[in-house]
Amino acid sequence: MRAVTMPAPCSASLLCLLLLLLFGLQGGWVLSICPSVCSCSGGHRVVDCSSRGLTKLPPGLQHNIRFLNLSFNSLQGLDNQLSHYAHLRTLDLSYNRLETLPPALPRSLWDIRAAGNLLRSLDKNDTAYNWNLKVLDLSNNELEKIVFINNTLPSLKTLNLSRNRFWTVPTNMPHNLEIIDLSYNYLVQILPGTLDRLSRLTRFYLHANRFTWLPEGVFKKLVVLEVITLGDNPWACEEEDKITEILKWAEQTRAMVLGCPCYTRPICGQTHLTATGWEWHSALFTESSLWVNSKGETLSSARTAEVTSNYQVKSALFETAIYSDKRGMNDSDDQAVLTWTSSTSFESFSAHTSTTARPRAPTKKPKVANSRNKGCGLHIETLNLTIAVLVATFAYF
Repeated sequence: MRAVTMPAPCSASLLCLLLLLLFGLQGGWVLSICPSVCSCSGGHRVVDCSSRGLTKLPPGLQHNIRFLNLSFNSLQGLDNQLSHYAHLRTLDLSYNRLETLPPALPRSLWDIRAAGNLLRSLDKNDTAYNWNLKVLDLSNNELEKIVFINNTLPSLKTLNLSRNRFWTVPTNMPHNLEIIDLSYNYLVQILPGTLDRLSRLTRFYLHANRFTWLPEGVFKKLVVLEVITLGDNPWACEEEDKITEILKWAEQTRAMVLGCPCYTRPICGQTHLTATGWEWHSALFTESSLWVNSKGETLSSARTAEVTSNYQVKSALFETAIYSDKRGMNDSDDQAVLTWTSSTSFESFSAHTSTTARPRAPTKKPKVANSRNKGCGLHIETLNLTIAVLVATFAYF
């Protein structure tokens, strides 16, 4: 029987394709693909799909992407669609319509941003397996309850829960936290023992809540605390038996207390600092999503794409140098994952804490599908005024 042979060009093309597939599988690389609705850089591993009006995950994402921006869309749920992106380091889901955090998120994640959604609670299993997570931003949601399992999230350093609906400081928070932001909630109490395990906490933001007093020794175990904000709380200054202890602690602590209870002066504490030791406090607050610049302004689509595409190098994300991994990293591709601009500010922050003043209630930002420049409701002030107050204060003393 006569053998059937393929034409030479067809045979060569098929052979080339087979070789490409073979070497791709063995070498760990794939053909670069970028979804048509997104913009990509860094070998298509840095993907910006923000403000595209998406209601579901776009098709065509590479399995080895490192950075995925899905902010300002209309996503309501992602089921288990993200679980197989085993190289993903940064995931931004901010300002969508999520009512729960997506299940089975990749365990490779360092940074999860889910600000401005409709989250009401965080279940203990939602973050139980994210051992590598360093930053978790759940600000500006409707959270009333958040549960962590003991000894989970061992790498978590920054937790932003500002502008939610908490009445009590969450218990059982991961013990390696260095920054906690609980400003602009409805907090009235801190239960005994809540802060005892947070021996590495350096910055604690409690301004604009509903505290009238705090129990004796509540901050005693925060041995490395550097900055705490207590302003814009309705302290019961006339009730000596309740307020004396917190006043004494605020005067004697080694930490810098911004918004000293019952006093008009903005700063107290810092008993171990010299008058020239305040400069580093210009970076006072936790970090925001990548679509906010160093001036607190919402970035245009073009500017956000530029920031996203250049996250590996010294782009706009490095200009403020507010947060970086102090331990250092060898992989230059990941160095900007932990460097962001400042988000939380003293918005309407008052150093005067009378017994009648009430903090402004957390406000819900409107959802935005196709624009960053309107409707996001972000009103972030610069820190120039705060720095000026610090300068004036130290000059006075």
